[in-house]
Amino acid sequence: MRRIDGELILFWTLPVVALIWISAFFLFPGFVHPMSPTMSAEEVAAFYRENVSRVRYSMILFNWFAVGLIPILMLLAVQMRRMAHRTPIFSYSILASAACGPALFLLADMFWLLAAWRPARAPELTQMFNDLAWVTFATLVPYLIAQCVLLAVAIYWDRQPRPVFAPWVAHFNLLVAAALVPAAFTGLALEGPMAWNGLLPFWVKNIAIAVWIVVMGVVIGQTIRRQRLEDLEDKVAA
Repeated sequence: MRRIDGELILFWTLPVVALIWISAFFLFPGFVHPMSPTMSAEEVAAFYRENVSRVRYSMILFNWFAVGLIPILMLLAVQMRRMAHRTPIFSYSILASAACGPALFLLADMFWLLAAWRPARAPELTQMFNDLAWVTFATLVPYLIAQCVLLAVAIYWDRQPRPVFAPWVAHFNLLVAAALVPAAFTGLALEGPMAWNGLLPFWVKNIAIAVWIVVMGVVIGQTIRRQRLEDLEDKVAA
């Protein structure tokens, strides 16, 4: 029971993470109407001068979203340890993703925050920090792709009468991984659907991440509830 109770504590952080993500998205004016890579240095500097407070507060808030990703990854690692594998390598791989993925989110946040830190600096320097933030944010998907693929493979190899996750969860993770792939090539374009504000690197990627958090949150919650009931039944039977 204690191990399940610990997982429940982590699980109920997920609604808070979702609230932070939504709040930060709408608070940062660069997300509601994604900034274009073709903006001049003067236009970028003007954007930060006019939105200093909103950028600063939204990035401080967004930092907590990055930290908030860790509990759901830890919950996945715990569930993967319960799968019928001969090696814990899959859960170790998810732990590596938990160490690297959120850190890259934090790095992008810091660049946005630095762009707004001294709004009177030379426009070219503000543009540089803005570019660093957007390119980092858009192209950090390899860790997320690997995470989804590893989870899918672990589910497919979970050969027990009642697997931890149903096969459709593996299919879903592969679909999310495919949706994230185009964002890895954002650095090749300054405009069009492959630019950092384009359809694939921004909208498809962020929607895929949001859907993944919601779906996997529900799946993990149902799995923990089932395991809790099984533990109670075992305790009664004993």
